[in-house]
Amino acid sequence: MARLAILYEHPHWFKPLFAELNRQGIAYEEWHAEALSYDLEEREFPDLVLNRMSPSALFRGHGHGQFAVRDLLSFLESRKVAVVNGAQAYEYEISKVRQLELFRRCGVKTPKTRVLNHASLAAKAAEGMSFPVLVKPNCGGAGSGIQRFDSLGDLAAGAGSLELGCDHTALVQEHIPSRDGSCYRVEVLDGQVLYCVRIQRDGQGYNLCPADVCESAAKPVFMRCEPLPEAANAAVAVARRGGMDVCGVEYIIDHRTGEPVFYDLNALSNFVANADQVLGFNPYKLFVEYLSRRLWGLGRVYR
Repeated sequence: MARLAILYEHPHWFKPLFAELNRQGIAYEEWHAEALSYDLEEREFPDLVLNRMSPSALFRGHGHGQFAVRDLLSFLESRKVAVVNGAQAYEYEISKVRQLELFRRCGVKTPKTRVLNHASLAAKAAEGMSFPVLVKPNCGGAGSGIQRFDSLGDLAAGAGSLELGCDHTALVQEHIPSRDGSCYRVEVLDGQVLYCVRIQRDGQGYNLCPADVCESAAKPVFMRCEPLPEAANAAVAVARRGGMDVCGVEYIIDHRTGEPVFYDLNALSNFVANADQVLGFNPYKLFVEYLSRRLWGLGRVYR
């Protein structure tokens, strides 16, 4: 019997995934990324590993899993284990700097950004930038640690409160003005656009996590929409070039130019809550069917 392993850290985000796996009768084992132990002499492995480790783990007290997972993925791939969103994808998941470089290699626009590794450098890094600016941990997710500053003076005064995250690196990034405050998330699965949603913030904060268990002061509202054609093409190109089997690619339409500006890449890819109502279909069903095809492609019986 073939083995499917799910590598994850968040205790609630993936309940819909587990429920769909159970519904389709696909056996799986759970690997908890916040409590890993494995043998470098191991010779028996799962046939397929699904990586769902979150870059926001530090903010739940699980930061010790971040880099352990990176080493585990490299170890698995060196043993020829098939991994969904493997080592290459994970390198982008845990580094916003690398995400921006990937966007640029794909020829899309990104916000003006500077990088620092000490909070005392924030004001200097922002000199000459247009305000407001956002300061973001390089390794973070679900809006964790993001702060907005409306002036250089505010940034200098607030530098002591900055969160640099588990790799002690942060980005100072110009805020992109949109006409209505909306941003867009294009979900890509297996090289194709699965869906796109418009995200409208109805409160404060930057946690735009779409999972049904996420609680956010931003109170995001998700509405299905068609992405800009150039944004859809860019999202597929980013996923392909970044080695991501499934991912969410986010952009804002700059109201000054009408062009999409790409700012975030999420290989964790939580699907939107209440998907049947928002999208008209269940993306977890399609995702599990994709996993089953991968398992069949390995020439194994898994039921």
